[in-house]
Amino acid sequence: MPQELSLNTEAEILEECQKAIGYQFRQPELLRASLTHASGANTRLASNERMEFLGDAVLGLVTCEQLYQRFPDYQEGDLTKIKSVVVSRRTCARFSRALNLGAYIFLGKGMDHLHASAVPSSMLADVYESLVAAIYLDGGLEAARTFILKQLGPEIEAVAEGAHGGNFKSLLQQVAQREFNSTPQYVLLDEKGPDHSKCFKIAAVIGRHTFAGAWGRNKKEAEQRAAMNALAQVNGEPLPFEHD
Repeated sequence: MPQELSLNTEAEILEECQKAIGYQFRQPELLRASLTHASGANTRLASNERMEFLGDAVLGLVTCEQLYQRFPDYQEGDLTKIKSVVVSRRTCARFSRALNLGAYIFLGKGMDHLHASAVPSSMLADVYESLVAAIYLDGGLEAARTFILKQLGPEIEAVAEGAHGGNFKSLLQQVAQREFNSTPQYVLLDEKGPDHSKCFKIAAVIGRHTFAGAWGRNKKEAEQRAAMNALAQVNGEPLPFEHD
């Protein structure tokens, strides 16, 4: 959006945005601030950057709270893995795109030519987080939780179905599609042992990236372990299975 806006136009933009997100602000200035990119603000402090910081924390809290309740038998490490599957910068950008937030961002000169569909994913993720903060500041944690779970609830349910079955291949597929826009492939690296008792070493491959392989007593087990290794590497965690 251009920086020079008549009050009527600005009010219309804010009203349209509230309809799109399904939340009516008591303090519309919070919504205005959350939609203001640094390029469209008089000072950096007047942009939505501080709100991004708060919104990221609120989003993390709501996500962790839901996972804590949804997976009572899971250890901390398992919950961390699932959190990274459920919510990421790419996920936030996708939520933002679904709500058409790109159409409501206040941009400065030089960027106001951007069509909503051309707004970069990083900017879309930022505005989603800052919007979460605005709703939190306006209506409290319950309002923020309600807003977040409209998008996040189905994500958690989808992951839960795979996770409860110990299906790490399913989890990796969701991560791969979300983070890399690709589908994992599984390649056989090695095998050993007699025909009646072979072990197999398999690695997950996403795009051009081959992750650490893992041994299994059959191909199905090796693929699940390879998926767990890949998830650990994506999350920057130690490998659960040795790959030598």
